[in-house]
Amino acid sequence: MKPLTDIGEMRLSEAREDGKDYFFKPSFEAMAAVGAPEEIVSMFSTIHGADIQKIIDKVSQLPTSLPQNMLNALFQMPGEKLLTASMHVLRCCYKGHDDLTPLIGEWKGWSNCVVYRPGALPKEDIIVLAQHLMQHGVVGKAKIRKLQRHETNEYSTEFKAIDYIIAARNHFGMNRDDAADLTMTEFTLLLAAKYPDQKGFTKEEYDSVTDDFLAQQARRRAMAAQQH
Repeated sequence: MKPLTDIGEMRLSEAREDGKDYFFKPSFEAMAAVGAPEEIVSMFSTIHGADIQKIIDKVSQLPTSLPQNMLNALFQMPGEKLLTASMHVLRCCYKGHDDLTPLIGEWKGWSNCVVYRPGALPKEDIIVLAQHLMQHGVVGKAKIRKLQRHETNEYSTEFKAIDYIIAARNHFGMNRDDAADLTMTEFTLLLAAKYPDQKGFTKEEYDSVTDDFLAQQARRRAMAAQQH
């Protein structure tokens, strides 16, 4: 199956001639598998480096630079948490039924430690792919005209995939399986196609008009001041 990358689908293929294909889709069903509604938001934050950024902010406030071994120790735990979360997201979005360990590696426990055994993908790629999947699955990356009245700076502490599945069934007459298989990007595009003639300004359009108006007002005031 050819992936529709615009809605978040992706396919990875092993380099060898008889290599396996791995198909991923960040559907609402996949997002629900990530965890409970509040866990999905927490996972999104972790995968986008929130925990590591906190460490960076704390280190930057210290009066002197720390030794490298101490820095490594500070970043080890949040780094492992980031990788583990990213691996989990890839497993949830994988459309196959076989083991992903050859691709993403695994954590292996020994008597006194747990170590990461890598797969075909480098750690950095696993994290970037997980970010890509969650952006399309939770936030949506559709390039559409979004009205200012629909924009908000409010932060939600949970993501309820079931709400979007029900909304898709109501808006588009889908059955449960088809609705659950939508990504957030796909859902947003379908809404925009169904309701294309919304009136109003986008935030960028409103800001542009406001800036132009204020600039004109400033010019008028300057001309009036010169005349007097």
